[in-house]
Amino acid sequence: MNIDYSQFLHMIPEVTLMAILIIVFLADLFTAPREGEFSPRKWFNPLVGVLFLAHILINIFPVEPTTTFGGMYMTNPSVGVIKTILAFGTLIVIIQSREWLQREDTNFKEGEFYELVIATLMGMNMMVSANHFLLFFLGLEMASVPMACLVAFDKYRHHSAEAGAKFILTATFSSGIMLYGISFLYAACGTLYFDDMVPKLSATPFTILGMVFFFSGLGFKISLVPFHFWTADSYQGAPTTVTGYLSVVSKGAAAFALCSILMKVFAPMVEYWQYMLMIVIVLSITIANLFAIHQQDLKRFMAFSSISQAGYIMLAVVGNSAMGITALTYYVLIYVVANLAVFAIIASVEEHNGGTVRMDSYNGFYQTNPRLSFIMTIALFSLGGIPPFAGMFSKFFAFMAAANGAQISTTLGATIYAVVFIALVNTVISLYYYLLIVKAMYIKHNETPLPTFQSHVNTKLALAICTLGIVAFGVMSYVYDWIHAAAM
Repeated sequence: MNIDYSQFLHMIPEVTLMAILIIVFLADLFTAPREGEFSPRKWFNPLVGVLFLAHILINIFPVEPTTTFGGMYMTNPSVGVIKTILAFGTLIVIIQSREWLQREDTNFKEGEFYELVIATLMGMNMMVSANHFLLFFLGLEMASVPMACLVAFDKYRHHSAEAGAKFILTATFSSGIMLYGISFLYAACGTLYFDDMVPKLSATPFTILGMVFFFSGLGFKISLVPFHFWTADSYQGAPTTVTGYLSVVSKGAAAFALCSILMKVFAPMVEYWQYMLMIVIVLSITIANLFAIHQQDLKRFMAFSSISQAGYIMLAVVGNSAMGITALTYYVLIYVVANLAVFAIIASVEEHNGGTVRMDSYNGFYQTNPRLSFIMTIALFSLGGIPPFAGMFSKFFAFMAAANGAQISTTLGATIYAVVFIALVNTVISLYYYLLIVKAMYIKHNETPLPTFQSHVNTKLALAICTLGIVAFGVMSYVYDWIHAAAM
């Protein structure tokens, strides 16, 4: 049997990630400290960072639409862009993880952390490039299983082991529901290829049930209401660096994959999934905003913030157009830099102040750490959509994509406009709870504020990248044009 190995040339992102994984594994294998020995490898984190930077530069250029391996794997410019954004977010996570990984209780696990992160990213890449439900499911599990290990990485500190258990249980349950839905779709169409399913798919009770089960399974991964119950506990218990990675990179990959499958595979059932998606969006944005107001733990606060942001991300999909794919991808890019900036500061404060993550600990934070307070403020302003930061533009394009769909739709136009209005109202609510942190840092008095501390050089670099993105990505029009050109 002849195997055409040249097909791997169309999988350059996955091939380069596999090469990085092998290099990191061998480096860790031959330089790992002995048991009980504390021996920081100062070169390890820069090595992984440089390898990831090379990976991004190699794959940043647009690729031609191609299918390989019997049509199961596909790539196109839009998929290439989302892979680049996911790798960019992962690079920031790796940079800011150095301070945490230099601790005595995590130093010996540094190599395992990088290997698990690379493995999850490879699974996400396979997921967004899938043109067949089997490959999609394998990619999803390739991303989910190592992610559970990452969530439980600090198993002897805080509630990391409990968070990992909750994550893997809900991930297993959601995967079972998704497979059940896929089996319905296979029974109805006789194939699992996306392209072959479209002409055979029609809105019958059988296929609608399969679509709902599939959507429910992926809704767990994106943390959409009512599939969100694991989110706050897992975010709170996981190491803060892992929480940041889970909240942006994993969510971005799942959202793009869901958007692609809804628009492509379920195109004959568009009105059904639009109704379902609109209900979930309204619930996600509204319930998450109301719960976020009452949180005192910053990681739980950001968990409900991420649920709300997931609703805004999926709002772009309601329009069912190429503009929606552009808006979703652009939103994920802005969300990466803004959310990771917040988590970088939370992690830095946690490392230097006995693990505190309570909001009232930030009272008077500006008095002792004005620079971190300022960066936290602009990152929260971006998440809330306050101009002139990039988050305002990402929300604007998501609203525009949904409104554009309302103009095109002959039956759901008024309903889509109503959803857009509810999302706009909820933006005001989100501004209120983001400003609670700003109020704590600048206005609330604290006789014993957090002491002045020096952030690690890697944390400073990660924050510099995120701050530049928050300020520049909104006004640099060619960033949006790059994403839009790939989606067309």
